[in-house]
Amino acid sequence: MIVIVGLGNVGSEYDNTYHNMGFSVLNKFAAKNGFTFNKSKFSGTIAEGVFNGEKVILLKPSTFMNLSGTSVKKLVSMYKLDLKNMLVVYDDIDLPVGALRVRKNGSAGTHNGMRNIVLELGSSEFPRLRVGIGRDERMNLADYVLSHVSQENALKLEPAFNNAVNVIEQFISLKADVEKIRIS
Repeated sequence: MIVIVGLGNVGSEYDNTYHNMGFSVLNKFAAKNGFTFNKSKFSGTIAEGVFNGEKVILLKPSTFMNLSGTSVKKLVSMYKLDLKNMLVVYDDIDLPVGALRVRKNGSAGTHNGMRNIVLELGSSEFPRLRVGIGRDERMNLADYVLSHVSQENALKLEPAFNNAVNVIEQFISLKADVEKIRIS
């Protein structure tokens, strides 16, 4: 089983904000591959299905960003999931808008959602896919990540979302072998 976690905040006021890149990518993957978010479970919303012969669960925590680990820990505990089979997708201010970076493990950096996941799981040994959102130096960081994506940046993010879906498909098809994933 493979689990893909997308980080974001619940509520229409957060739709299309920079901090909701994880939700946006999961929505794109789900739409392309026939998954439907129709169950509330693990303090989140899930979609289940099969991709390339592999059972897949998509999780969008509904705990709000800074408590994402609560939701993730519930799912991991329930299925006794090997963390290498979980990919977490989230926004990254340290990458240019639209850039992607996939890693086998690593620190949470400045991302509070990732910090909480690492804290709750007691480990940073899980794969992650970061979606670059850049930063606007004129704005407070919290205000920026919660602001709506500009039209200019939306044009850069659309191909990034498609590439991120491709990364997720590779992650599943390659049985979570992150080192073989190629970003277009």
